[in-house]
Amino acid sequence: MSQINSPTQSKAWEKLDKLSKPFKKEDFRLVNLFNDSRRFSRFSLKHNSLTLDYSKNLLDQESLQILVELAKDMGLEESVTAMFQGEKINTSENRSVLHTTLRIPAKENPNSEITDCLKKMERTVTRLHSGEWKGFAGKKIKDVVNIGIGGSDLGPLLVCDALADFKVGDLNMHFVSSLDPSHFDDVIETLNPETTLFIVASKSFDTLETKQNASFAKKWLIASSKTSEVIDRHFIAITSNLDGAIDFGVAKDNIFPIWDWVGGRYSVWSAIGLPIAICVGMDNFFDFLAGAHSMDRHFLANTPEKNMPVIMALIAVWYSAFFNCHSCAVVPYSHRLKELPFYLQQLCMESLGKSMTKENKPVLTRTGEIVWGTVGTNSQHSYFQLLHQGTQFVPIDFVAVAKTASSSIDHNERHSHLLANCLSQSLALMEGKHENQERHKTTTGNKPSNTLVIDALNPFNLGSLIALYEHKTFVQSILWNINAFDQWGVELGKIVSKSVFGKLTSSNPSDDLDSSTENLIKLLKKGGS
Repeated sequence: MSQINSPTQSKAWEKLDKLSKPFKKEDFRLVNLFNDSRRFSRFSLKHNSLTLDYSKNLLDQESLQILVELAKDMGLEESVTAMFQGEKINTSENRSVLHTTLRIPAKENPNSEITDCLKKMERTVTRLHSGEWKGFAGKKIKDVVNIGIGGSDLGPLLVCDALADFKVGDLNMHFVSSLDPSHFDDVIETLNPETTLFIVASKSFDTLETKQNASFAKKWLIASSKTSEVIDRHFIAITSNLDGAIDFGVAKDNIFPIWDWVGGRYSVWSAIGLPIAICVGMDNFFDFLAGAHSMDRHFLANTPEKNMPVIMALIAVWYSAFFNCHSCAVVPYSHRLKELPFYLQQLCMESLGKSMTKENKPVLTRTGEIVWGTVGTNSQHSYFQLLHQGTQFVPIDFVAVAKTASSSIDHNERHSHLLANCLSQSLALMEGKHENQERHKTTTGNKPSNTLVIDALNPFNLGSLIALYEHKTFVQSILWNINAFDQWGVELGKIVSKSVFGKLTSSNPSDDLDSSTENLIKLLKKGGS
């Protein structure tokens, strides 16, 4: 392992600082890099049905090579090997990080717990779709509601939404995550308790939002059935807290495991993905796992120069360190991928929002970036004005799907318009436009972007795309020497919330908090005004 505790200690860091300066000169034009007729072939990669074009970046062969040197100095190869071999790289919690094991094909998987879990998922999916699983009134289940938050919600929601064209059967999937009663009310408004199944997804089975919503679902069922004995027919739990789920009333046979070596934001490949399997069927779920596994193999087998996640991570670190980059945008030009930016917000910002190294020393560089974005072309009519003419440096990942699954009237023409918008935005951001007479119309250009092209949006390719971003995030954490697999800031918020809840619901006045919180509590107790 590298003995360097900060990238600033690497000889490559000073070289990169010098190499970044020409890209910042007033006369520099990103578009001029394309005077090299081979630029696209030199600065693009393909893996299966996924193509990464990173040629529209402030990057040349020399700066890329020095970034690779930085990765070597920070022990990239050793760290990647350590993760895949199950070493306890989550140092603050003394845990292995083995979500990649979840997507090893069953015939090759050395972990029998994983294969047993997949078999149990398969049986459950079959029972639900066949009608064998019946509710308390003897009727077939028609609606499944996933109750979770964070990784227990964002991953399944993204994949079910993205793979809507692969839906099988007549079961309807719903998701509840917010503590706001309106969220749950909206979901159950048209549901029948007799034909509704709830999946409670919580590693600890003690997450506040999930616990509260699960308790309400339980009361809703009991109120309709007039008995508490209905829980075993209408609840599934995915948790590491077996006793907690049983105490809640979930039948032991309806409890699926989640292991401590699977972090929440990396858990969509586990039983947390049961809603996906129900929605698109187990065959498609296996294809989803296979796509991710293919990206794992790519990540392990290729040198940094030919490695998609490594290249994307190197570029992100380059911009953060030397171009004053505070945020990045992810803009999918696919309605089916509209949840992708929200999923990546948790993956990236929860993993990389750290200010201490793995040795518990303050970091010497900026870490992480604010991830944001929405689906194109809607985004062009909201925040793209800032991207084109604003003063902020915001690299963009454009995500395009080459083939549409739609068969509606004029679908090919409309899809071509969509793709034209995607390509034209990356081109316009790079080239800009200079107006001598009307300077308010000038756009500076030199705005960098990646373009990820997926041949078609299917389970395999989606799995590969998500795993690509997982590994990109991990590589960034290696380069910054931070732990990508804990989230102590999230834990603090939970602790403070319990204390404030006690004061909000107490009849005694609060006088041991800051004046802002005290007075806000008083205001809310009165109902506002």
